[in-house]
Amino acid sequence: MHSEPAVQIAGLVKRYGDKSAVDGLDLTIATNAITAVLGPNGAGKTTTIETCEGYRRPDAGTVRVLGLDPVAQNAALRPRIGVMLQSGGVYAGARAVEMLRHTARLHAHPLDVDDLVERLGLGSCGRTTYRRLSGGQQQRLALAMAVVGRPELVFLDEPTAGLDPQARRATWELVRDLRRDGVTVVVTTHHMDEAEQLADRVAIVDRGRVIADGTTEELCRGGAEDSLRFDGPPGLDLGPLLKELPEGATATETAPGSYRVEAPVDPRLLATVTGWCAASGILPERLSVQRRSLEDVFLDLTGRELRS
Repeated sequence: MHSEPAVQIAGLVKRYGDKSAVDGLDLTIATNAITAVLGPNGAGKTTTIETCEGYRRPDAGTVRVLGLDPVAQNAALRPRIGVMLQSGGVYAGARAVEMLRHTARLHAHPLDVDDLVERLGLGSCGRTTYRRLSGGQQQRLALAMAVVGRPELVFLDEPTAGLDPQARRATWELVRDLRRDGVTVVVTTHHMDEAEQLADRVAIVDRGRVIADGTTEELCRGGAEDSLRFDGPPGLDLGPLLKELPEGATATETAPGSYRVEAPVDPRLLATVTGWCAASGILPERLSVQRRSLEDVFLDLTGRELRS
């Protein structure tokens, strides 16, 4: 059965003075999926998400979240979504778990607070005030408060920033469980590996527009090819190999004794290269497939220079 998108954005424009932070952005976010929204600093992704949450009013275009206008119908939308803020949104003097329990009581069917506290490792800081929590503890509490109300849609802003590897893995598992329970998750993150691990779909935003949108596999398949690499005797004549490779493939010696074949890597290509090696009496060493990563795609699309 076809379901309506959780978020539908068309022609979104948001200006600050003479500058357009968002410039005609289009984005559709499917229900019951994890979508990662990526972009360099200043790309417009934060403004876009804040518009979806109802914190900013569009200057042009339309935004619908769960079928509602997030500004005009914010009162109806607010109980249905969860929002994780980098600042935490917590009174500095509040005790961590008490604040979480208070938040849970505001919802009709909250998650089990004790289970959430255990999963996110918050038990040891239950009576500690928010201001005295470590950065990682504040981050985990902000996540817990965003999801405890069992929202239909949750926005997670850098959910694992500052977390150690164990807490990071626990957060990923919680996010996956939310999706399995039918929650739509939108994640903004600077960690490409996080997007690769979690996201069913990735949208890359730059200069106020979505410049790429698809699954990680789809995005990594475009543009630069994968490569097959191996070591062997230096100075090999690669001409005969090139004749056997598919059209458009290249074979080069990148350093003495190190070889790279650039082409879409599939079982046939692997068989061609290893077959040529066998026929030539060559034992390829350190044979490996190097696939284009999401980080490669991101940098190719947005540029490799640092932005303030």
